[in-house]
Amino acid sequence: MTLKYPFVTEKAMVLLENQSKLQFLVSRDATKHTVKRDIEKTFGQTVKSVRTIMDMHGEKKAIVSFENNKAAEEILSRLGIM
Repeated sequence: MTLKYPFVTEKAMVLLENQSKLQFLVSRDATKHTVKRDIEKTFGQTVKSVRTIMDMHGEKKAIVSFENNKAAEEILSRLGIM
């Protein structure tokens, strides 16, 4: 599994509210395609795009946008975060 857990900060919540995007911490060897496949398989939502970045602590983050505008909120509520 490439997904570790959702990354929830104030900045991540602004992205969620304004652009309907979620951030996940993923394994270092994860690719955009594996992240997309795992999110679609785990949560049953169609992913529009995935951006990956390495932070200064050496961890990899994936910023995911969805086809459905309410998908990000639904996923966080299903996980009990929102």
